[in-house]
Amino acid sequence: MSLLSCIEIEPRKPADSAVIWLHGLGASGHDFEPVVPELRLPVASAVRFIFPHAPAIPVTINGGMVMPAWYDITDISLDRKVDAGQLLESAAALQRLIDREIERGIDSTRIVIAGFSQGGAVAYEGALSYPLPLAGLMTLSTYFATASSIELHAANRNIPIHVYHGSQDPMVPEQLGHEACRILQAMGYFPGYTTYPIGHSVCMEEIEDIARFLRHCLQLD
Repeated sequence: MSLLSCIEIEPRKPADSAVIWLHGLGASGHDFEPVVPELRLPVASAVRFIFPHAPAIPVTINGGMVMPAWYDITDISLDRKVDAGQLLESAAALQRLIDREIERGIDSTRIVIAGFSQGGAVAYEGALSYPLPLAGLMTLSTYFATASSIELHAANRNIPIHVYHGSQDPMVPEQLGHEACRILQAMGYFPGYTTYPIGHSVCMEEIEDIARFLRHCLQLD
């Protein structure tokens, strides 16, 4: 199957690690592209950043409008009814990007998965079911949509996970971030959790925290 179209930001020297970062509903791979220089990672680091573009599909909660989306959402309530089949397809597409990085010479233990909002739901599914150990998982302003159906893989039982959420988020209430952490803990993971006084967005403090997480997971310090 074909790979997702992506924006790729290469380091100054040959990459030895990678971050695959999924955007939210209605956005594109360009959404988090400006964050890369703001992370201020060590000059000597060799991290490739990959920002995939979601396909354009009709989205029920937006009146059937066609827009970039990792899956359809049919109900905006806290229960959040989603098209599970489409979410799984997107997770499989994410895993194909991980496979490609490994084929390009990046060890799986040096690949971090990140996702914002819808992209975070896909990141949970794609990373925690991946059959090789990954470096880390970052989820931003999101929810664990497939918590009751995911087939966890033992390879990522010890993956470092950090959840980031805005306390004033009107789109994905912080309650869903807390619930994701509770579920992860019940599954045997040890997620970190950080909240910020923001809505459905990111802030500089969050970017600085993400940079610390990346430096830790990829041993960049």
